Formats: sequence, structure tokens, C-alpha cells
Amino acid sequence: MNPKTHIPIFFIALILTLNSINGTFTPQDNFLLNCGGNSALKLEDGRIFQPDKNPGSSSFFLLTPASHNVVYSDTKPLDLYGSARVFTQATDYSFKIQQKGRHFLRLHFYPVSSPIYNLKDATFTVGANGFTFLYDFSYSKLGLDQSVVLKEYIVDLGLDSKPLVVNLVPSSGSIAFVNGIEVISLPDRVFPATGSSISENEPVEISGNIAFETLHRINMGGPYVSSKNDGLWRDWKPDGKFLINSASAIAISTDPDSIKYSSRVSVDTAPNLVYATAQEMADANVGNQRFNISWVFDVDSGFRYLIRLHFCDILSHNVGNLLFNVYINNQSALSSFDISHKANGLSTACFVDFIVEVQIEKILIQIGPPQITSSLPNAILNGLEILKFSNSKGSLDRSQGENPIGVKVKKDKNKNNLLAIVIVSFLGGAILLAILIAAFVLYFRHRKKTRDESGGSTWLPSPMAVHTHTGNSETKISLGSFASSGPSLSFSRLLAFMEIKEATKNFDESLVLGVGGFGKVYKGVLENGLVVAVKRGNPGSQQGLIEFRTEIEMLSKLRHRHLVSLIGFCHEPNEMVLVYDFMAGGPLRRHLYGSNLPCLSWKQRLEICIGAAKGLHYLHTGAEETIIHRDVKTTNILLDENLTAKVSDFGLSKLGPTVDQTHVSTAVKGSFGYLDPEYFRRQQLTEKSDVYSFGVVLLEVLCARPAINPSLPREQINIVEWAMSWQKKGQLERAIDPHLVGTVSLNSLRKFGEAAEKCLADYGAERPTMGDVLWNLEYALQLQESFMKNVGDESSMNEIKDIPDWIQEIGDSNHDSFSVVSSGTDVPTSRVFSQLMDPRGR
Repeated sequence: MNPKTHIPIFFIALILTLNSINGTFTPQDNFLLNCGGNSALKLEDGRIFQPDKNPGSSSFFLLTPASHNVVYSDTKPLDLYGSARVFTQATDYSFKIQQKGRHFLRLHFYPVSSPIYNLKDATFTVGANGFTFLYDFSYSKLGLDQSVVLKEYIVDLGLDSKPLVVNLVPSSGSIAFVNGIEVISLPDRVFPATGSSISENEPVEISGNIAFETLHRINMGGPYVSSKNDGLWRDWKPDGKFLINSASAIAISTDPDSIKYSSRVSVDTAPNLVYATAQEMADANVGNQRFNISWVFDVDSGFRYLIRLHFCDILSHNVGNLLFNVYINNQSALSSFDISHKANGLSTACFVDFIVEVQIEKILIQIGPPQITSSLPNAILNGLEILKFSNSKGSLDRSQGENPIGVKVKKDKNKNNLLAIVIVSFLGGAILLAILIAAFVLYFRHRKKTRDESGGSTWLPSPMAVHTHTGNSETKISLGSFASSGPSLSFSRLLAFMEIKEATKNFDESLVLGVGGFGKVYKGVLENGLVVAVKRGNPGSQQGLIEFRTEIEMLSKLRHRHLVSLIGFCHEPNEMVLVYDFMAGGPLRRHLYGSNLPCLSWKQRLEICIGAAKGLHYLHTGAEETIIHRDVKTTNILLDENLTAKVSDFGLSKLGPTVDQTHVSTAVKGSFGYLDPEYFRRQQLTEKSDVYSFGVVLLEVLCARPAINPSLPREQINIVEWAMSWQKKGQLERAIDPHLVGTVSLNSLRKFGEAAEKCLADYGAERPTMGDVLWNLEYALQLQESFMKNVGDESSMNEIKDIPDWIQEIGDSNHDSFSVVSSGTDVPTSRVFSQLMDPRGR
């Protein structure tokens, strides 16, 4: 490693404290307003904000109409947030612009306490030059309380240097306010004219008729960089809270003065303090180090985004040594990317811009080694910016109104007449349709009542198929499908959302059984008295739509004693709900560790494993088509009141290979700690991937600890490495749950260990089928039952007498294995990565 990367991070922090680092750019337009202030205010970064009172004709701005409503803070008198100007009617700040093109517009908000105005409850809309930035913005709605809000936008003022007009419009009966405004012209080379499209793999031109909002500006591997250390007075936040697994990365840094800028990259693109730090891949202490560093960022769905990745090779000794891949939202963005080639040298700044369209509320950024490389696997990232495009309505707020602020809609008499005709025609058709639907409903209610009285089934055929198209605001299921006389594809029932609300007492929080990536799970009671588990997707989100459909499609085909049963589902606008048999015992994991439930005996554990194996064996061989679960883990094995095991959660399941295929080629999905290494390496899925994951489950059952637990000593963090090291030494009893001491047959344990070891073979061809695993587990149960019969008669040498004191008992642990396809956020940190993380997860 290059010695210069050993410069500690605190050295960078010291530079930030002592120095103010600004670029050479002097903006022609640099207007700073201290709204409501009485005098000029100098900030720590050296900038001076002028008061916005009494703007004259010679001033750089105009306030129309004038507002004399001002509030002051006693606690922050010399702060930009120590005052605010309040507006009781729509008001414009108009700035006289000299430089053409794009400008930063920064708006500062803080609810200064006042006996006259309640700024916390103020509701208002903010925009500029026909764009809507904030629609019905309010601290009370967002739960922001006393937080400072700084919003940064980029507006293109075109080639005619037209004024920038900022609009503040109070909602009906409310007020608006602002604490500070910045208008700063951008350097020509800072903002791109084009960006790369991941989906189309070609450059996309960025129109001047679009506004942008800065959502994230991140300094990877380094400390917070404030406005006084940036030539354009930007703030760069550290990346710690966005890292999915902090143990996958290690921060590196170098002397900021060593950073070079080529003729193609402006010094104002990002400060050298950003390029002087980075996150690189941590040392996993494994032979084949193939995992990704992953960051996840919250964004609004339904918008396009400009993603700028900042790179600077502060790591290598020679050019061309550092090659890696970059993924954005599970798609390949850069393959075998060579920073030094892009930047024309080491320690030289460069950046790459991408334009992506986001349909979920997350952006996932990942870097990792390429599949084939002659150099050591590594990857780095120095900085990141995420900017949101305004939509087709000119809005940057997803809750916008019909028309952008400041845009007047011209009334056309002929169009109004035509609109009236259309409305009347529509209402007439709607009334006729309502009559037909009412007749239809009455007919089927009568038919349903007749069937109920005759003892017939009340279940309706499921009209839902995976091909059903669902938008954000409607569910397109034809009414005719309800009355289909053909064979039903499902034994599940289509439930009304109101029925589910009643069953769960309006989703009472006291009935919550658990929380997963899809949403919360509630206990409920249907009208017929059936106790159920209700899994509700996050309201208003389409994030789990694919998994929702897959779950219904798969479970509609399956019925087995050891598979959880889908009772019904609801698919209404912005609601996705699945209803299952209630499993009183909950997930297997709760019975192994992390709860106060009674300890399971070895016989009970074997019976649970056998039940789960039967369920998986049915999926692989008993159904009409081979089904691969793809997410086998102890949280997806549920127990009923009799501790009967049932496999659940089929959202990631996939049909297996056909007769003439050996595998299914697909993107890698699964859970960290359980993921089949061969599946990851080759992206070729077979039922043997489930066998590997089940092998990890067997070890969890044996050891009563998570698959990955960073709180344990280094050699014990990964359950597969730790337990298999003892298995290969013939001492698997050294890893056993201490609660089982003196109750386990050594012969049974050995057979169980052999089964687990075979499941965890590196290559799928060397692993047994689930049928073979089932046979070995049943044999292990027989050996245990024989031992239990004999142990009462005489002392047996065939039992585990004791466990070394150094083996820690696992207490309450929340280190659930990270699902590489989940938007879940509780992620473990680990310094050991012998399991593999998916570079293109869900």
C-alpha cells in the first residue's frame, strides 16, 4: 500500500479546523440575504449576509409586496437562524442576475420562537421561475421540531440573464417564512451537460429547462467538510451512517496538497479534502476476497437523479493497478473501472456522472472487485453527490399540486365548454356503470349466501396473477375474473382492506408480531374466527411489489404440511397485504437465542430440522415444477403451537431449471451469512443453493447463535468457519449450545455434523440433495431416541459430558444476517467476510 495513505484521518480533521480552503472561482452573482435581520451578519466561513430590509431600486434584490413582519431569537442573536421574515400573503424575492446559466439557490429555514407567529405550524409553498421546490411545507407535518433545514437547488436562468424570482406562498389561513437566501452563480465546468444512462448505456443530454435539488453530498472515508473549506460553500457529510456494513470498508487518507486537478476537472468540482480521503475494501482475511462496499441513500421515488461519483487513486503505486466495478441500484455502472486511466495519473481528481430513474425510495451504491483481475481485489470511492431532477410538472416535491408555483394557466372558453361536455358524458357513463356494478354485486351476494347456507366453501378463486399490472393508484383486475368458472389457481381468498383492518383492529401496534423488509406483521382474527398473521407492505410504497406477486404465485401452487399456508391477500390502491396461517411459535430463531423462551431439547431441534427439510424437499421435487426458495434462514422457518416447522417467505423464490437445463442464470439474491458462494461466483442458481443455506441453519440450531455475530471473538464471528473448523478436527461438541450439555448422543451429533458439512461443500455438485439431508437427519433422530432410552437405565459413555468454559453463551442478539436484497436497515458489522455479498442484490 502507498505510504501516503497512512496519513491519519485526524490530520485531515486538523486541516479542516485550521484552514479555510476556497477555490479560485469568484462568482459574478453572489447574493446573500439575512432575512429579518437588522444588520450584516458574518458567518464562520467568512461570508457576509446582508439584511433584507428596505430594498431600494439600487439594491440587488426586490421584495414584492414588502413585508415588515419579523421575528427574532433571544438565544441566537448573531446567527443566521436568529431571525426570520414572515409573510401573510404570496411574496416574491426578485434577484437581478448578471451571469447567464445555472445558479445555486440555497434556502435556510428555522422556526424561530415568537409570541405572535407559530412558525412550527406554518404551511407554505416555495418555488422559483416556474418550478415548485416545496409544496405545503411545514415543520409540524415533517416532525422536524427545532431542526435547521437547508435546501439547495440549482436553477438554469438561460442565456438572457433573466431575474431569479423566489416565490413564498402561504397556504390558506397560514403564513410563510424564511431565514436566509443564497444566490450564487456556478462555474461553467462544474455542472455537466450530459450524464451516462445505465439502462441505455449511452449519454443523455441534460436540458436547461430542469431544476435540481441536492439530496446528498458525501465525503467518503473522511470527516465533515464545512462550507468554509469548499470554494462553492458546500457541505460534505461523512458516509458512516450510509454504509450498510461498516466492516466492509476502511478509511484511508493522504495529504490534501498532493491532490492534482487535470485540465478536464475544475478545482471547484470538489475540494481536495474530499479527494484526499476514501473508503477502500477492508481486509477480510480470506483467500478469495470478493465482496462489495455498499451505501444506501433515501430518495423520493418517481424521479430521475444525477449521481456524481468522485474518484482519486490515492492508493496505488503504479497506474493501472486499481480496477473495480461500480453498481447503482443493482445495475452495472462501471466495469473494470481504471481510475488512473480516467484521471490521467495517480492522486488526480476525476468524476463520473450517471442519470438514473428511481422507482423505489432508495439508491444503492456499491463498489467491488471485477470478476477477473490480475491485481489484488480492491475498490475505492472518494465522494458522492446525488441531485434530483424536477419532474414533468416542474416540481421537486412529490406532494406537489396540479400546477407549478408561478405558472398561470390560461383559460380558454371553448376548451372549458368542451371540458364541460366531457365531464357530463363521463358522469352519465359513471352512473350507468355504477348501476351495472350494483346489480352485479347483489347477484353475487345472493349467490354467496346460497352457497354458505348449503355448506359450500366461502373461498373465492384468486384473480391475481403475476402478470397483473398494478400502478401506484389503481389495481387493474377485471371484475369478470372474480366469477371465472375455470379452475382456480389458488386456494387463497381475495380480502377487502376493510376486512383486514377489522381483523387487526386497524393495525393496532399492540398486535405487531414482527417487522421485516416488506413491512410489519400483525396478529389478526378474521370474521369467521380464524386467527391469522397479516403481513402489510409499507403503505404507499411499491418497493415489495415483485416479492408480493411472487409470494402469491408460489404459494398458490403449493400445499404441504411443512410450508406456511397463504390464507388470502389484499391488493388495493397503495396497499399490499398477505394473510397467513398464524404460527403461534414464531420464527425458529426466537427459540434458539435472543429471547426468554424455554430452551429446545436436542430431539426437538432435530424434529424441527426434519420438518423444514421436508418442506424444502417438497419444493425441490414434490411440486409440479422445481422451486428454489433462495432465502432459507432461521427467521423464515416458523413454528406452530406444537413446534411443527413450516418454511415461509417465498418472495425471492424462483422456478428451478427444466429437464434440459442444469441451472438458472439469474442475479444473486439471498441473505448475508447464508448465501451460497458458488451461486454468487457464477450467478447460476440450482436447488443446491438452498442446501447450502440449510447447512447454515443446521449450525445455528446446533450452536444457538447467529450466522454472523461481530460481538464474538474474531475466530468465532462466522458460524460456518468456526463450527466447521471443529467438525474437521472431529470435535464438533466444542461448538454446541451449552444448554444441551449431557443430553446429546455423540453418535447423533456426529451424524448431524456430517450432514451439515456436506451441505456446506464449496461446490454444489458435492452437496447432497434435500432428500439425502432429510435421511441423515432422521437417522440422527433415531440415534438420539435410542440414546434417550438407554441413558435412563445406565450411565452412558456416548454423551457429551462438558463444554469448555471459554465458549460464550449467546444472549440477546439483534445481529440478524443482512439480506443483500432487502431495504432493511439493521445490518451487522463484521471484520470477517468468508460469506459473500451480492453486488447486484434486490
